[in-house]
Amino acid sequence: MRFALFGAGLIAITYGLARFAFGLFVPPIRAELGLTPEVVGIIGALPLISFILASVVAPILAVRLGARYTAMLSGTVGASGLLVISQSPDALSLGIGVFACGIATGLMMPALSGAMQAVVERSMQGRVSSIMNAGTSIGVVVAVPAVLILADAWRLAYGSFAVLAVIGVAVTWRVIPSVSRFTPSDATPPPPISSLQWWRLGRLSVFAFLMGFVSAAYWIFAPDLVVTLGELPPAATGWLWLAVGVAGLGGAMVADVADRNNPPITQALMLMMLATSIALLAASPSNVFLAAFSALVFGLAYMSLTGLYLMTGIRLLPGRLSMGPVLPFIAVSLGQAIGSPVVGMLVNAFGYAEAFAMFAAIGVVIAILSPLYPRTIGEEAEEEAEGQTGLQAAYDYQLQGADDEPVTRDAKNS
Repeated sequence: MRFALFGAGLIAITYGLARFAFGLFVPPIRAELGLTPEVVGIIGALPLISFILASVVAPILAVRLGARYTAMLSGTVGASGLLVISQSPDALSLGIGVFACGIATGLMMPALSGAMQAVVERSMQGRVSSIMNAGTSIGVVVAVPAVLILADAWRLAYGSFAVLAVIGVAVTWRVIPSVSRFTPSDATPPPPISSLQWWRLGRLSVFAFLMGFVSAAYWIFAPDLVVTLGELPPAATGWLWLAVGVAGLGGAMVADVADRNNPPITQALMLMMLATSIALLAASPSNVFLAAFSALVFGLAYMSLTGLYLMTGIRLLPGRLSMGPVLPFIAVSLGQAIGSPVVGMLVNAFGYAEAFAMFAAIGVVIAILSPLYPRTIGEEAEEEAEGQTGLQAAYDYQLQGADDEPVTRDAKNS
């Protein structure tokens, strides 16, 4: 539990502050730097692209450098990116800063997963991962006082985030174990990935991608929507993100329960909630209470879905923590990276309300397809056993038919 809570703290810095807090500060940043919705959408996609690139090499770094140094590298890059954002004079430097923050997020989870494999029992790894994943909500909640107090001083807010990231790097040196960078020669390699596992991972990744695509509208443009369309003060967006963060903390429990019971039904329910939150915000952006309720629904749905995808990936690939939890996160980020500029273009062409309505409709369609969501790895053995039973029955039937018919000596020999 101590490791889970500390991991949640690091996730709060790298995911909550360095990555998802950006949408909270879009209104003042856009006003000061003179950015269009299309440019904001492109910049919002940059940390997601860098996250994907970093996630590809992160498992290798976690093995070569060890968990401690990989986590410290993540914190250092994140602190640098936050500092660059705080000093950005134009869109180019802002993009460089958020790109660096995306690298930090891509490196952190594989580092924590490697350390978790060394210090946490396998039976508890799914739950510990879920708790750490909820750290995103903690970071979002921490960002709220900054926007309430420093709504127009976003540079000072990001400078404060950079200081927190430096503190996280220092504490990482003391807490994260320096897992050996070399694999013991007598270590038992994990079993090869079966075709059924690849099929299930593919379905999981498709759902994670589509969920990320739909959620991009809320993460990047929700604060700008209530300020531009709803004419609320910029400080009011802080309450929006506070609701997202608080409700997201419940996602750890919901995802754990869902993964052990009926993941397809839970995913369908959470996707419907996600779509409802997007539609509700577009319908009543000027109503603070409805907007806050929309944020509560979105926070619970999003964190539950990411936690569900995380634990499903772990259970689909037991013993491969460098792949199981990483693949669905890459898919979510890829969906957000593509969804962010698409939302920007739709906002420019049709307006906020219409763009959000389109994304809400896509969320409903994805929810309808939830029966295709993969279940736990325990069912693989059952499916394979059923398949073997069916083959054996067909073979026995053929033998029985052969015994009932006259056959030649050559046929018997063959």
